[in-house]
Amino acid sequence: MKYWIKAARLRTLPLSMSGIILGSFIAKWRLNLDGNTWDWKIFALAILVTLLYQILSNFANDYGDGIRGTDEKRVGELRAVAAGHISASQMKIGVIVLSILSLLATIALLYVAFLPEHLHSFYVFVGLGIACILAAIGYTIGKKPYGYFGLGDIFVFVFFGLVSVCGSYFLFTKSFSWDILLPATAVGLFSTAVLNLNNMRDIESDAESGKHTFALRLGFKKAMVYEIILLQLPLIIMLAFMLINKLHETNHYYAFLFIVLFLPLMAIRRRIMDVKKPHELDQFLKQVGIICFTMSVLVAIGLNYFN
Repeated sequence: MKYWIKAARLRTLPLSMSGIILGSFIAKWRLNLDGNTWDWKIFALAILVTLLYQILSNFANDYGDGIRGTDEKRVGELRAVAAGHISASQMKIGVIVLSILSLLATIALLYVAFLPEHLHSFYVFVGLGIACILAAIGYTIGKKPYGYFGLGDIFVFVFFGLVSVCGSYFLFTKSFSWDILLPATAVGLFSTAVLNLNNMRDIESDAESGKHTFALRLGFKKAMVYEIILLQLPLIIMLAFMLINKLHETNHYYAFLFIVLFLPLMAIRRRIMDVKKPHELDQFLKQVGIICFTMSVLVAIGLNYFN
């Protein structure tokens, strides 16, 4: 069991929840302003679905990279399949089981959120849920896994950012507002930054195994510039969201709590820029993920509980 827990890569879970937290609690703030109710059941199910998607993605990556031999020369501890702790056939069954559980949890979430009044949205989001499951699997599995062709950054930005934040917002409000794209972009950029760090760390082993990530295509130095840009923008974009909604004019000052993250993020960026060897980047994966998660929590608290 301990190897399955390791394969689930628990340190990746806070980042995956960031978009759901941000989209859900921005929706809660907006619903409260209009005198409408916010359903905790939808939030709980959305978190469950997100965790299942993330663990499915981690299992699929373990299996896909393991059978291709990509993980054999990776930096740090070998993953379960590559290390022989879990066989490829067992991990394949794990991917299938998680796919089924993810689909069932998705249907349960959408049933609570949309039925019976919003049948059309139910069907649209079922299709979106299936797309999320396929995206989680397709990163490293299949004849042409998109993670091996430098497309991982786009998919992570779309699904961890746009889909996660905008989708969770819609679950509660049954509407779309263009400004929700700002926090969605912020989470998407942080998520892409984590993936890019991961790919920069593994740039040498990926080159040997034929995994042509976007970081590998850029080269280490240009990927570093790309990383700094990814880390520079999210908090600025969140600040723009607050100002567009004129929260500074309505004494909603606690909504700006997330600004305290500028200093630790600045320190992380500086330390990343000082890295000369790819394997030294491993320590920053968790740190950037925690910054993104903390930003989402601070915004959620600032908008809903101190005003």
